[in-house]
Amino acid sequence: MRSKIINELAPSGVLRAGINTANILLVTGEKDNGEPSGVSPNLANEIALELGVEIKYISCETPGGTAETIKNNICDIVLIADEPARAEFISFTDAYVEIEATYIVPQNSPVKIISDVDQFQNRIAVSGTSAYDLYLSRTIKEASLCRGQGLPETAQLFLDEKLDALAGLRPALEENLERMSGMRILKDSFMTVEQAIGTHKTNSFGHEFLVDFITSAKSSGLISNLIKKNGVDGKLQVPK
Repeated sequence: MRSKIINELAPSGVLRAGINTANILLVTGEKDNGEPSGVSPNLANEIALELGVEIKYISCETPGGTAETIKNNICDIVLIADEPARAEFISFTDAYVEIEATYIVPQNSPVKIISDVDQFQNRIAVSGTSAYDLYLSRTIKEASLCRGQGLPETAQLFLDEKLDALAGLRPALEENLERMSGMRILKDSFMTVEQAIGTHKTNSFGHEFLVDFITSAKSSGLISNLIKKNGVDGKLQVPK
């Protein structure tokens, strides 16, 4: 069985892990050798250690680009949010962390709760190909979406164009709010982003291994320890 798992997840003897560097909660820094550091790359390394293989990080600037590495056989696993559009060609584990997504709006905005945002003529700034962009693309009926690449660019778009709302992960929005005058963050959320590990749908043995690994990593406290180690306590929630 183990040989079948390695043959699917690391056929070259190296586990190629796609890392979404745009998620500043899961990728919090960079090592001296240029490799990403944070909860996601640390977790990928633990998987490689469990398999007894080397690891190679494939850093991607967008979550959508990270997902595409599986389709194009550039990566063996990816650490991104589980989303229906991605699940068409990726088999995901259960979530290893959850993150609330909500909006920043101008202080004088009539928007009070999430349902107020989806109104005709409202414009929402959103980071393109993010899990919450895919979710909003499916669910927003009246408002329009204005996309940037990554939260910093999208936040600037929100300010420059005087848009009505800025979508994002709550912890990241809270950090941005400190640098934005005349803005407030909504108390409720429009979704919970579930960060998971995925591999190609043909990797049935590899997927089963990853599912078991994440279950164990949550129950053993590994995920919680990685969150503390990387200084993101209170920003990421480990699901039960």
